[in-house]
Amino acid sequence: VGIFMPNTPQFVIAYFGILKAGGVVVAVNPTYPPDEVLIPVNDSNIEIMFTLTRFYNVLKAVRERSKLKRIIVSNIKEALPPIMGLLFTLLKEKKEGHHLDALADGDLWMKDLLKKHENSSKPNVQVTPDDIAVFQYSGGTTGIPKGAVAMHRNVVANTKQMRAWFVNSVDGEEVYLMGIPLFHVYGMVAGMSVAMAMGASMVMVPNARDLKDVLENISKYKATIFPGVPLLYNGINNHPDVKAGKYDLSSIKACISGSAPLMRETKEEFERLTGGKVFEGYGLSEAPTATHCNPLMGVNKTGSIGLPFPDVEAKIISLDDGETEMSQGEIGELVIHGPQVMKGYHNMPTETANTLRQLKDGKTWLFTGDIARMDEDGYFYIVDRKKELIKPGGFQVWPREVEEAIASHPKVLEVGVGGIPDPNRGETVKAWIVVKPGETLTVEELKAHCKEHLAPYKVPSHYEFRNELPKTTVGKILRRELIRQHKEAVP
Repeated sequence: VGIFMPNTPQFVIAYFGILKAGGVVVAVNPTYPPDEVLIPVNDSNIEIMFTLTRFYNVLKAVRERSKLKRIIVSNIKEALPPIMGLLFTLLKEKKEGHHLDALADGDLWMKDLLKKHENSSKPNVQVTPDDIAVFQYSGGTTGIPKGAVAMHRNVVANTKQMRAWFVNSVDGEEVYLMGIPLFHVYGMVAGMSVAMAMGASMVMVPNARDLKDVLENISKYKATIFPGVPLLYNGINNHPDVKAGKYDLSSIKACISGSAPLMRETKEEFERLTGGKVFEGYGLSEAPTATHCNPLMGVNKTGSIGLPFPDVEAKIISLDDGETEMSQGEIGELVIHGPQVMKGYHNMPTETANTLRQLKDGKTWLFTGDIARMDEDGYFYIVDRKKELIKPGGFQVWPREVEEAIASHPKVLEVGVGGIPDPNRGETVKAWIVVKPGETLTVEELKAHCKEHLAPYKVPSHYEFRNELPKTTVGKILRRELIRQHKEAVP
């Protein structure tokens, strides 16, 4: 059963209702056009989808080319208090495309479905830990989307692991700001499931790119836990109204940051502004959703993804033979064994075999594709993606290291780094930069800054300033897309 919605109360109702009825949840990014929606719909054979009125026509187009049979529709105003719902009807419903006169035959209004069954008994369905709960389709960084299959035991285990990590939270008293998308396992598990496990209130933010809405909700509802991504925290740091002291952000106690590297400057400035703590963690769709995090009541190492969660084993494996365990401080591929690791990829046996591999210890390990190291205290550090290593003239350059050096410049807002073709060196380093609002920055300034912080062969030879960078739905900069765009522009 599909869910094609942004962060709304209707999403939460649909998600847990599907699971309780024994269904499999396939959440799809509601900004996708029909062609992109078709990929998960056809691969997983979705027959029913929940959506909002605003996205109904997209799914009608999808139905013509798929096995989708029924669409269950809700108007976003149904989650609003009566007065706000009336104002929404008068001021926004038609203007923003939420109005819908009627549904096609066979489709249902979600409110009618809920009312019809409000006094019904519990479904006579036996759900076991090994039953499939969720298909999470990767997006952006991997090319062809892969459906990671998560069982109920995977989702429950990770929810319990993360709930245990919040050692200073109080059940029934926390307020979760839900800015990360629920259609991604990061928001689905680290956000929604953990909030439910601790009985927290959930403040839904349908579009976290609207920083004014995010800030108003933090201030109004006194949010205490705010899972997010570096892009979001960095945006708040640089928002003019925050700099002017317009919002009270002092209620924030803990923020879990994931999906992309957290720069030291972003972390320290956000903590200064809010008085809360930002804890960098690590996860992936194949282990929905997290495997590591800095401890909330212990040493919080900036630049580290922290320690493995309870019952998670992690080690660094040789890049040469894919089997030998590396020593402390040595670089290799991060592999994981734990109760949240997926069953496999849907309809992709070769990809599954390449990702889930048995080592000499007899255990099956998830090969993450991330290059990492472990320090003397057992804390892990991500170096970069295995496939994104740049090799200029025989040297090895990790994009993340260059990005961190450039991001330390006070005028830089965002940066992406990748390898582009070079006739002499085979490959060379290029940086794409977004400058902070109101600032000006030249290539000469940036190159001088890089020379102070990087070895000569790591200093980018090409720089491109942009207004924005392409990103995944959870805010990860798409290096691969930047490289593709460069190749198209420079034949």
